[in-house]
Amino acid sequence: MVSLKQVSILSLLPLLLISLFKLSHAAGIAVYWGQNGGEGSLADACNTGNYQFVNIAFLSTFGNGQTPQLNLAGHCDPQNNGCTKFSSEIQTCQSRGIKVLLSLGGGAGNYGLSSADDATQVANYLWNNFLGGQSNSRPLGDAVLDGIDFDIEAGGGQYWNDLANALNGFSQQKKVYLAAAPQCPYPDAHLDAAIQTGLFDYVWVQFYNNPPCQYTDGNTNNLLNAWNQWTSSQAKQVFLGVPASQAAAPSGGFIPPDVLTSQVLPQIKSSPKYGGVMIWDRFNDGQSGYSGAIKGSV
Repeated sequence: MVSLKQVSILSLLPLLLISLFKLSHAAGIAVYWGQNGGEGSLADACNTGNYQFVNIAFLSTFGNGQTPQLNLAGHCDPQNNGCTKFSSEIQTCQSRGIKVLLSLGGGAGNYGLSSADDATQVANYLWNNFLGGQSNSRPLGDAVLDGIDFDIEAGGGQYWNDLANALNGFSQQKKVYLAAAPQCPYPDAHLDAAIQTGLFDYVWVQFYNNPPCQYTDGNTNNLLNAWNQWTSSQAKQVFLGVPASQAAAPSGGFIPPDVLTSQVLPQIKSSPKYGGVMIWDRFNDGQSGYSGAIKGSV
């Protein structure tokens, strides 16, 4: 015979499983930090409580035999180890449950991969200098980042899949989260082969500075059509990438927060691959308060 106590526990079990499922698939907000010295510290960003992911931008020079170089705008001078001061701030963010990734590339970097072997060498450098490996010259100090973000906007599309595979190989020692920031025209000119590997945990698509697939003055059709293409890709989770203000995206794509929460998010959150929203960037978000306005709806 089943006691009343057992019945009550059994009746609660489905609800518990549902809540755990929702928790494991909880959406979040990602932000880029590092390209404006006026945006405040990394710890300041994490202490807002608005972000679940922070991309440190950018490692703007690497590959083709070049000495990799970090560029964090006015925040620090990597040439004199000035960026190691962020080690404790990275750990502060991680202690809050925030994943901190290093973003590769950007719109104005000097980077590229010349071969599969070059990709392997870059992966080894990233592992030893930013992730779980060891090096005497770690630009961000001893903090161990959670993963690598591919914000590849220049050069060709070759060998990025090799870099993703090489980085994923290190996950046998410590999980390396992989993220990508493709442009919204599908497929992306630079990252298509990499994303097709199925290794990317987070793909935050840039739905801005891309008129064919961005929001324009009350019209969500182009954005939603592109979103549906991206959710059919090999990405594990897809994020809607938006600018924090009109100033953050000179070529358009800004979605007012009330429009995002009332018209866009209700239509895309039904996708099993919906991961949340990515915001460019922390400086503009600090000015506009965008993340604070939307976080209850993401």
